[in-house]
Amino acid sequence: MSYAHGGGEREFLPVSIAVLTVSDSRDEQTDKSGKLLVERLTEAGHRLAEKRIVPDDVYRIRAVVSHWIADPAVNVIITTGGTGVTGRDGTPEAVAPLLDKVLDGFGEMFRSISYADIKTSTLQSRALAGVANGTYVFCVPGSSGACATAWDALIAAQLDLRTRPCNLVELMPRLNEK
Repeated sequence: MSYAHGGGEREFLPVSIAVLTVSDSRDEQTDKSGKLLVERLTEAGHRLAEKRIVPDDVYRIRAVVSHWIADPAVNVIITTGGTGVTGRDGTPEAVAPLLDKVLDGFGEMFRSISYADIKTSTLQSRALAGVANGTYVFCVPGSSGACATAWDALIAAQLDLRTRPCNLVELMPRLNEK
């Protein structure tokens, strides 16, 4: 499918997405959120660059995300988990220092959309997004419902070149250099 714009149409352009599940208790068998994100991104036509699970440890999270930010084959990183307010939730602390720019609107919109489902509990979400070295990074809560909300309501459209008036794909330098 392509959307009309100006004097023509744009075709879908797949991007390469890495998925990181942050959890002290999940493994590949029990990682519903990571599986959901992989299903959504592949169904949309994107490529899975890599999928990993790491414990909720700031330095281990930062190491994996840093590696992917430096990898020219990765256009987008989505982390799930570690965005709450309990003792070991450290994904925002791990990722924020790596970002060149923060996309404040992502967290604001995520919490606004989530309010319809979970009411004031959404204030506990520290969902975060930004860009580092031309790689877009999204940090979403660990529940599969939150991952579905983030992908379906926000991320999917911004990772589709056909979305108007603007989207993140048209801003990705690694794709536009080709």
